[in-house]
Amino acid sequence: MPGITLHLRAECKPLEHRSALTPITTKALLDAGFIVNVERSPERIFEDNDFEEIGATLVPEGSWTSAPEDHIIIGLKELPEDTFPLKHTHVQFAHCYKNQDGWADVLSRFPRGGGTLLDLEFLQDETGRRVAAFGYHAGFAGAALAIQTWAWQVTHTKDKPLPGVSSYGDEDLLLDDVRRAMREGEKKAGRVPTVLVIGALGRCGNGAVELCQKVGIPEGKHLPNRVPEGLPKGYDLLMCFLTSANILKWDMAETAKGGPFKETVESDINPIPCTKNIATTFERPTAFVDVERDPPLSVITIDHLPSLLPREASEAFSNALLPSLLQLKDRKTAKVWQQAEELFTKKVTSLPKDMVDGKG
Repeated sequence: MPGITLHLRAECKPLEHRSALTPITTKALLDAGFIVNVERSPERIFEDNDFEEIGATLVPEGSWTSAPEDHIIIGLKELPEDTFPLKHTHVQFAHCYKNQDGWADVLSRFPRGGGTLLDLEFLQDETGRRVAAFGYHAGFAGAALAIQTWAWQVTHTKDKPLPGVSSYGDEDLLLDDVRRAMREGEKKAGRVPTVLVIGALGRCGNGAVELCQKVGIPEGKHLPNRVPEGLPKGYDLLMCFLTSANILKWDMAETAKGGPFKETVESDINPIPCTKNIATTFERPTAFVDVERDPPLSVITIDHLPSLLPREASEAFSNALLPSLLQLKDRKTAKVWQQAEELFTKKVTSLPKDMVDGKG
């Protein structure tokens, strides 16, 4: 019986260098009897030859669209915006199960083509915990940018935002840059920044705390997964990692006017790597909140922060995902995949009928 073929597609999101599979996890899949095709990619953190040398087959970038229907397409971020029906089983983050903007357009492509979405965000183990997530490296990278922003703001005039950033080849290079920036900020401010982490007990919060420890910031006050009624004063950096339900309680417009979290304005809290109101990117990593203060109040809301450390983030995620990928041979009986397919089927039923039959 021929092995199951996995097709690793090239990511198309700008500045996305992560990969759902690494050479190490690809080798494990090959050893288990899978066939693995890897699209060539100039953006992926791992070289094409790294995959070829361990036995994977290199195929052209974007060739997943013409792959045989029984091939399983593996990726990370959402597909390029398009309308053609999807005939394959896709394992990826699709961001269409929570009524996000355009969710129906994205989801309807699967039933129209006879394809299936097995969304990485909703793969859960026996305890209900996600089998793989990028949270730790999101917190780690967010904290790094927050510290760099603090240093930039105390050493530059308020009309000059932090310049664009790009991904790092490894963690040590990032840490070197953060320490260098922090030393410059310390010369000007006479101290290192003080940090408050809200949600320090989760994956993201843990990553933020560890980044601060590695660059030499004394331990700050770390609050559990809740929004405090009033934030303690005297912190330079507020790093907020909460569930979406709690984030909605945070209103930056109210904050800019002095409430409900008045201390956020009165204290020296600068970057907030978590808010629903403002979107930033690697090209423009910070945005100023409209409030009169010096240094200005800035936020960081980059939606793929782990891409700042694509190698480590990919390795951690892919290693965590590997046990589930190995169960794709038993996809119809393996609980993790059964649940994912049942959820897909359930979500499809919420689509307007004319979008499923192609008349919408």
